[in-house]
Amino acid sequence: MGFKTIIEPFKIKMVEPIRITTPEEREIYLKEAGYNLFNLKSDQVIIDFLTDSGTSAMSDAQWAGIMMGDEAYSGSRSWERMRDVIHDLTGYPYIFPTHQGRAGERIVYGALGGKGKIFISNTHFDTTRANIELTGATAIDIPVPQAADTSLIYPFKGNMDVARLKELISKYGEKNIGAVILTVTNNSSGGQPVSMENTKEVSEICLQHGLLFILDCCRIAENAYFIRHREDKYKNNTYKEIASEMFSLADGCIMSAKKRCNS
Repeated sequence: MGFKTIIEPFKIKMVEPIRITTPEEREIYLKEAGYNLFNLKSDQVIIDFLTDSGTSAMSDAQWAGIMMGDEAYSGSRSWERMRDVIHDLTGYPYIFPTHQGRAGERIVYGALGGKGKIFISNTHFDTTRANIELTGATAIDIPVPQAADTSLIYPFKGNMDVARLKELISKYGEKNIGAVILTVTNNSSGGQPVSMENTKEVSEICLQHGLLFILDCCRIAENAYFIRHREDKYKNNTYKEIASEMFSLADGCIMSAKKRCNS
């Protein structure tokens, strides 16, 4: 009788101890935190599902990269390498590194936002919404209707509802829209992927109305995987080719790079 064993193609080399709390302790911690998970301390949490940022093991190449990094105050070789890779992948002429994605959002939406401004997304990530609304602007989510049906098998539940996008542009007016933001994958909607077809539709609408089109692209590698395996037109494309095409459809992007980008 034949069988197939599936294992992950890597070894984990580091073990980090965690503190095991009791159910009684957890009840106390939650009550003291006002049942707000952001108020918990890390040593009060056994397994952290609050975020996917920085929660996975790094590869041996990444650890080696830390040791080999150029810490020069200016003109760093490490910066030049990162700059060149980003230019090659996105084609964007300007790069502004920050310590976290939410800091990048604060800068971009702080400049674009303001009272009366409207931002439209398939689904705003929580920090994105916070940074937008902090300026007095309004953040509106318009995922496709299929996203609300958890029992429905649909290949791209992360898509933006383009009919609603047109309605909102007509309702609020082009000059009042700060940006249209496509989150790939759609993190706050269950990490659902966005199709290239949908991205093209959103891009065309933004071009027609002179609107800024931004990708929130922290999971664009995973999104490229789903496009290749679910969109027939792209079944022979590399993941890099798919990602680069998606970048070419937008005016710019914001990325939290502290995800599962192991080399």
